[in-house]
Amino acid sequence: MVLDIGEALIRTPLKELLAELDPEKFWQVHRGTIVNLDAVSGVLREDAERQFVLLKKSTGKLPISRQFTYLFKQM
Repeated sequence: MVLDIGEALIRTPLKELLAELDPEKFWQVHRGTIVNLDAVSGVLREDAERQFVLLKKSTGKLPISRQFTYLFKQM
């Protein structure tokens, strides 16, 4: 888990964690990645199949699995 102040290791399975989070605010974007939509600054589309989430407080980019690209069609 990446936080503003660093990273934290949690042992809760992603499936269980996702079930406890607000689906309007948290989206799974890859097999092992959930993002808080408040932290998203945009989406980078490199081509028709490769997309990345850009975060407000980071210069990195998180890959979006093809399985979850539909979530970002309207962004």
